[in-house]
Amino acid sequence: MLTGAPYPKFESPGHSKKLRWSLLGAFGGMLLLMILAGVDSLRSLRKLNQVSGEVSQRFSARSQALITVVVSFHVYADQMEEYMLSDALVLDTAAPVEIKKHGQDVHTALSKYPRDCGPEERSLLTMIDQGVATQESSFDGMLARRAAERKQRWHAFVYEELIPRKTQVLHLASAVAELNDKQFDGENQALAAQFNALQTRLRQTIVLTLVAGMFLSLAAGYYILRLEQHGRERYLALAKGRQELERLSRRLVEAQEAERQSISRELHDEVGQTLGALLVDVGHLSNLLPPDDKIAQEQIGRIKTAAETAVKSIRDMALLLRPPMLDDLGLVPALEWQARETSRRGDMEVEVHAEELTGDLSDEVKVGIYRLVQEALQNAATHAHAKNAKVIVRHEGVSVVVEIIDDGRGFQPQRTRGMGILGMEERVRQLGGTFFVRSAPGKGTTVHAELPIDGKGLG
Repeated sequence: MLTGAPYPKFESPGHSKKLRWSLLGAFGGMLLLMILAGVDSLRSLRKLNQVSGEVSQRFSARSQALITVVVSFHVYADQMEEYMLSDALVLDTAAPVEIKKHGQDVHTALSKYPRDCGPEERSLLTMIDQGVATQESSFDGMLARRAAERKQRWHAFVYEELIPRKTQVLHLASAVAELNDKQFDGENQALAAQFNALQTRLRQTIVLTLVAGMFLSLAAGYYILRLEQHGRERYLALAKGRQELERLSRRLVEAQEAERQSISRELHDEVGQTLGALLVDVGHLSNLLPPDDKIAQEQIGRIKTAAETAVKSIRDMALLLRPPMLDDLGLVPALEWQARETSRRGDMEVEVHAEELTGDLSDEVKVGIYRLVQEALQNAATHAHAKNAKVIVRHEGVSVVVEIIDDGRGFQPQRTRGMGILGMEERVRQLGGTFFVRSAPGKGTTVHAELPIDGKGLG
C-alpha cells in the first residue's frame, strides 16, 4: 500500500487550454498589428516615393521646356539684333529667312510646354507667344520698307522696340520660372506633411505595439512561472511516487524470494519426506508379498517408479526455486549447478568462469546475481536458441561484474525489451548497479551488469 501526503492539485486542462489560446490570440493579434502597420507603411512610402518622382519629373519637364523657350528666344532676338545693326547684312536675303525660322522655333518650344500648368502660368506663356508674334510682325514691317528707309530706321527699331520687347519676354519667362518653383515648393511641402503624418502613425503604432508587447510579456512570464511551478510540483509528485513504487517493488522481490524459499523448503522437507516414506513403505510391501506373485510385484514396481519420478521432479523444482547450496555453499557453486542443469535440460552448453568472491558479498547481491544469470540463460536457451553460453563473474574494485554471453540469433535491444530484460534491469537498479544489453541480429547477445558488493543501492 502506498502511503504519504496527498498529491498536489493542478489546474484543470480546460483552464490551461483556455489560457494558452488567450495568450496565443494576443500574440497573434500583436503580430498581425505589426504586419498590417508594416504593410501600410510600405504602401504609404511607395506612394510618397511615386508622388515625389512625379513632382520632380513635372518640375524638370517644365524647367527644361522653359529653358528651351528662353534659349530659342535669345537666339531669335540676338540674330535679329545682329542683322539690324550690321551694315554688311543689309542686302543679305538669306538672313531674314533664318531669323524667321528661329522665331518659329520659339513658337514650337512654347507649344511643347507641358499642358498641366496652372492658368496663371499658361497666361504668361500666352503673353510670351504674343510678344514673339508682335516682334515678328514688326520685323516683317521693317523688311517691307525700302532699303534706305530700313537703314535709317534699324537702330531706332532695335533700341526702341526690339530690346524693350526682349526684356519684357525675359521678364515673363522669369515669372514663369518663379511660378514653377513656387508650385514645386508647394508640392514638396504637401509631401513633407504626408511624410510627417506617416511618421506620426508609425510612432503611434510602435508605441501601441510596445505597450501590448510589454503586457503580453508580463502575462507570458506569469504563465511560464505558473507552468514552472506546476511542473516542479508534478516532478516532485512523480519522484515521490517513483520512490514509493521502488520500495514496493523491492518489497515484492523480497516477498517473492521469501515465498520461493518457503515453497522450496516445504517441497523438500514435507513433500519430499512424505514421498521418501512412501518409497520405504512400498519397499516393505514388496518384501511382504511372495516373489511368485508377478502381478502384485509388477504393480508395486510401477508405484515405486512413479514415486521416484515424483521425488526427482520435486527436488528439481525445489532447487530451481531456491537452491540450498546458494545459502550453504555460496554463489559460485550455485551458478555452476545452474549451468549444469541448464546444459542437462537443453541443447545449450554453459561455461562458468567465476572468481572467488569475498565473504562481504551481501545476500541481496548473491540472490540478484543468481536470478540475473538464471533469467539470462533461460532467455538464451528459449528465445535466442543459443548453442553455447558463457557466464563470467569477477571483481572490479568494490563492484562485482557479471556478464552472460551467448551465440544465439540476437535481437535489437533498442526496439525489443521483453519482461525478462525489464525484470533484470529493475533488479540491478534496485541494488544500485548498472545494466545494459549489447546485441544485434545474428551476432549473439551480451548481458552486462555491475553491482556494488554491499548492495546498498536502494534506500
